[in-house]
Amino acid sequence: MRFWTRCLMGMLLTVVSLHVGAEVYPSRTVRIIVPYAPGGATDALARVAAQKMSEAWGQSVIVENKPGAGGNIGTEFVARAPADGYTMVMAINSFAINKSLFKELGYDPIKDFQPVSLFATAPNVIAANPSLPANTVQELIKLAKSKPGELTYGSAGNGSGSHLAGLLFANLAGIEMTHVPYKGVTPAVTDLMSGRISLSFSVYSVVDPYIKAGKLKAIAVTSAKRSPHAPNLPTVAESGLKDYDVISWFGFLVPSNTPKDVVAKIHGEVARIAKMPDVKTRFASQGIDLVGSTPDEFADFIKQDWMVWDKVIKSAGIKLE
Repeated sequence: MRFWTRCLMGMLLTVVSLHVGAEVYPSRTVRIIVPYAPGGATDALARVAAQKMSEAWGQSVIVENKPGAGGNIGTEFVARAPADGYTMVMAINSFAINKSLFKELGYDPIKDFQPVSLFATAPNVIAANPSLPANTVQELIKLAKSKPGELTYGSAGNGSGSHLAGLLFANLAGIEMTHVPYKGVTPAVTDLMSGRISLSFSVYSVVDPYIKAGKLKAIAVTSAKRSPHAPNLPTVAESGLKDYDVISWFGFLVPSNTPKDVVAKIHGEVARIAKMPDVKTRFASQGIDLVGSTPDEFADFIKQDWMVWDKVIKSAGIKLE
């Protein structure tokens, strides 16, 4: 009898130990790394997602800003984090751009990361100072051709998405414009309103308040299709540059080798949040569309984006240390 009792107790202990060892994700604090300074669309999207994840999971989900080096500092931090789903990154266009832009990266964006979901996209807008004597893409091209190199466009910095958007526009239009890099989008837009520069290729949500206030004017949206948030504003493509298609994007990635079930759980939550009416309404007012793609769809999206910007960067001979 004692023998069978000991056997039963042993079996019970084994079951208990297996239950304890099988940690249910998440069982502790999850971190979303934003590799940029607080404020702006990337930070806002990450914080709303963190709040919704925390409510659903019953665990703290916090946002940490780790800015610097064009997003590389925060991104590398996540690449070196344990592959357990407790550290993820909210990436933007620079994730696909930096592989071609920088001579050396401390990480490989393909090998070191597992895409989880494309969370949101937003069109950029070609915005101009109201005094610029051009109101359409064709008028802008004509003006630029009459004054080679005199038109200036500001960006958030060398190699930023807004820099490359302007560079691609100039290449397709066969014009020369002078790029003026700033340390962030805010000083660029400030100088645009004051007339120190001619144009910017900025995210819709950044310039829309100033366009509505009459401090800037919109010439076209950069996405392939018109934005539902500005349906009367033509696209660059329909205005003559048919191959021009530039959007800003925001998505979640985790370190490679993160368990598939953990990736699936994070993806499921991101996809759920992307469909929530209150979240959709909040960001729709900023010209941001929520997506919630699958991991495979996001991986393909990143590769396609990298191919586009790799050609632009190589043709322009841009390299950053």
